[in-house]
Amino acid sequence: MKVKEVMMRTAASCSLEANLGAAVEILWDRNCGILPIADAEQKVIGVVTDRDICIALGTRNRLPGDVKVGEVMSRRLFACGSDDDIRSALAVMAQVKVRRLPVVTGDGKLEGILSMDDVVMHSEGRGGRGPNFVSYDEVVETLKSVYRPELPQVIQQKAIGA
Repeated sequence: MKVKEVMMRTAASCSLEANLGAAVEILWDRNCGILPIADAEQKVIGVVTDRDICIALGTRNRLPGDVKVGEVMSRRLFACGSDDDIRSALAVMAQVKVRRLPVVTGDGKLEGILSMDDVVMHSEGRGGRGPNFVSYDEVVETLKSVYRPELPQVIQQKAIGA
């Protein structure tokens, strides 16, 4: 199964200069939790999530209209291509602990979003196998990897030094 068979093709995006209020409005209107950030050439340069926005506003004494998306977005971009095998996208999600990936073209332009929600809706029971099949077990194993907690760096360092 290819990413293009599962992905959401109508992904929204915004620019670095958009404020968090505008970003929240897009997330609300589109019922999504991730917003790719595109540069002037429409290439994806990062993402901001609903969680990023919540933490940013909870840790700053500023209004959403006064905080630019570029101040809080993640520039660590993990993405996939529409022709990628769904299992390779699941492996990326599991490795980097994310539930959503921007789908980008070869030149980095936004083509869509792949979310675990999409994969779950296209998964099937244990009945069949093959390239066009993603099993419940594969989905659950990916989710377990995504949700497996990691100790914060400070605690890891104390545990190693203890």
